[in-house]
Amino acid sequence: MPMSKQMHLGAFMRPVSLHTGAWRYPGAAPDANFSFPHLKRFAQTLEAAKFDAFFMADHLAVLNMPVEALKRSHTVTSFEPFTLLSALAAVTERIGLVATASTTFDAPYHIARRFASLDHISEGRAGWNIVTTSNPDAALNFGLDEHVEHGERYRRAREFFDVVTGLWDSFADDAFLRDQQSGLFFDPERMHVLDHQGPSLTVRGPLNIARPPQGWPVIVQAGQSEPGRQLAAETAEVIFAAPRDLAGGQELYADIKGRLGALGRSRDHLKILPAAFIVIGDTIEEAREKRALLDSLVHFESGIASLSIALGLDASHFPLDAPLPRDLADTNASKTGRQQVLRLAETEKLTVRQLAQRYGGYSGLAFVGTPESVADEMETWIDSEGSDGFNVVFPYLPQGLDDVAQRLVPALQRRGRFRREYEGTTLRDHLGLPRPDNRFFPEA
Repeated sequence: MPMSKQMHLGAFMRPVSLHTGAWRYPGAAPDANFSFPHLKRFAQTLEAAKFDAFFMADHLAVLNMPVEALKRSHTVTSFEPFTLLSALAAVTERIGLVATASTTFDAPYHIARRFASLDHISEGRAGWNIVTTSNPDAALNFGLDEHVEHGERYRRAREFFDVVTGLWDSFADDAFLRDQQSGLFFDPERMHVLDHQGPSLTVRGPLNIARPPQGWPVIVQAGQSEPGRQLAAETAEVIFAAPRDLAGGQELYADIKGRLGALGRSRDHLKILPAAFIVIGDTIEEAREKRALLDSLVHFESGIASLSIALGLDASHFPLDAPLPRDLADTNASKTGRQQVLRLAETEKLTVRQLAQRYGGYSGLAFVGTPESVADEMETWIDSEGSDGFNVVFPYLPQGLDDVAQRLVPALQRRGRFRREYEGTTLRDHLGLPRPDNRFFPEA
C-alpha cells in the first residue's frame, strides 16, 4: 500500500491562545503569555510531540481597541520574539522557532542580522514570518501620522524580501577559513557587497554575520489577499492561512500552488498550514461543552472590539441585533479579515451581536471532538488537498496544549500521519524543504 501523506504541525504561540477567554478558563495559567517558565514548558512539550515549529506572532502596538475591551485582553503584553526564541533555542534541540518581523516598520539589515543570528544560535531552526502589519496604531509608534497604504506595504515587502535574502547570501558557505597558521580569517573573494538601490530601499551590505546554517531561515507568510497570495507564491515556503472550512482551504491551496509552476517553483516546496483551533474531549459532547464554557468567558466589550478590528472600523455603533450594514466604508486595514467577517455574516445570517460573540472567542476553523474524530477531520483536509498540515491554535493552556500533544498526536502517529521522531535537525529538514543556493556563490 502507498504510504499515507504525512502532515506538518506548527504551534501558534503568541498569544498562547487567540481566544480572549483562554486566560480565564478553569485551571489555565493566566500569566502564560508573559511567563518564561510556562513558555519553556510549552516548547518542550511540543518538541516531545515532534511538532515542526513554535510560531511566535508579534504586534508592534497594543491592540487597537477601546480600553474597556483592552483591559480584558491577555494579549496586551508579550515578549519580543527574538529575545524569547533565542532563550528557547537554549532549552530545546529540534523544534523550529518562527518569529514575526514587519517589513513596514523595520529595516532589512536589522531583520537579516536578527534571523541569521537566531538560525546560528539554534543550529538551523529559524523561520521568518513576513508581515506588512495591519494594525494602524503601529504607525503611531514609528513616527508616522497614519498607516502606510495597503498596496504600498506589499510593494515594499517584495523588495524587502529580495534585500534580506541578498544579505543572507553576503558570504559563501566556505568564506570563513579561520586559518590560525596563516592568520587569514576569511577569504574576501568569497564576500559579496549587495549595493541594493531600489524604489523603497537602499542597502549597501554586506551582512556582518556568516551565512545562516539553513542558507536562509524558512520563509513564512500569512496573507490571503490577492497581493498576499502573489507575494506568498513568489517568496514563501510555508503559509499560515486562515480558511474557515474545507472548501475555502481547497480554493486557497489550489490557487497558490497553481501559481508556482509559472514561477519555476515546485509545489512540494511550499507548505500550506491553516490555523486550526482544536478542543479535545473524552467524547464529542464533552469537547463541545469545553468550548461552550470557554466561549461563555468572553465579555461583550472584548467581542465587539475584536469584530471592529477585523472590520477595520468601529462596530459598536451598529444596531446590535440587526445584520451588518451593507455600505461599510473602505479602510486601510486587512482586506482578508474584512472579507471573512462579511462571508461569515452572510453564510450564517448572524447579527452584529452574534458576530461579536464569535469574534470574541475564535471565529475560524475549529476541530472539536475526541482524538479520533479530530484526526478523521484532519486526514480529510490532507487527503483532499485542503492543506499540508495545520498551525494549531490552543483553546487554553496548559491543558489544551497537553491534550493535543499527548492525546491527538499519538492518534495521528498510530495512523501513520505524523512523525514519531525527527528525521533531521533543521526546520527545513522537518518541512522537507531544500537549502537555497547562494545567488552570488552558486555551488559547482
